[in-house]
Amino acid sequence: MDNPNLGQHISRQFNDELEEVRRRVLRMGGVVEEQLVRAVESLITGNTELAHEVVSNDYRVNALEVAIDEECIRIVALRQPAASDLRFVMTVVKTITDLERIGDEAKRISKMVKDELDGTLSEDVRQEFEHMGHLVETMLRLVLDAFARSDVETAMEVVRSDHKVDVKYHAIMRQLMTYMAEDPASIPKILNILWAARALERMGDRCENIAEYIFYLVNGRDIRHTSKEDLRAEMEEKWF
Repeated sequence: MDNPNLGQHISRQFNDELEEVRRRVLRMGGVVEEQLVRAVESLITGNTELAHEVVSNDYRVNALEVAIDEECIRIVALRQPAASDLRFVMTVVKTITDLERIGDEAKRISKMVKDELDGTLSEDVRQEFEHMGHLVETMLRLVLDAFARSDVETAMEVVRSDHKVDVKYHAIMRQLMTYMAEDPASIPKILNILWAARALERMGDRCENIAEYIFYLVNGRDIRHTSKEDLRAEMEEKWF
């Protein structure tokens, strides 16, 4: 006779494995969040020692991505998950890829601070970067919370927040372009600052990607190629 207790044991064991994967993703997210916060701080304060720490610690993010990815491969091979469990594994694989790339952008900003920016930013641009950095930090914190709780409403809040990051990015670009026009000798330094702003903007995009994966996890619908305008309108109608 079949042993029903064996089936229940395997099911519980599988659920425990999935929850451990979730915890590891959140652990990776915490490391990435720390990297992001430190990178922004090093940028706005010109703290080259802190920038060096961010660059040196990037290996931690990479190691976590590899370990989680290997665990997801093992789960697919041995457990052959279906339906929502398979969506969860796919969401994890995509999420850790974007988290690793956020870590890469943090490292890129810090390398600019350490090697090229020499910690020099005008006060007005420094304030703009500080605001933009806080926006992206909030997006990452919210999307990790949404992932932890499979919370679509919070995920959609992240999608809406990306617009604020884009607006701030374009404002910084206009400001820096004006400076370059007024002082051509400043162009090399300002181009590096522009790349730092671009890195922050990309981090916001990565957070939005993760929010979209959460929507897929919960609702089984891929919304990656839905226009932001249509998606926001749909979410406002459905959730708010």
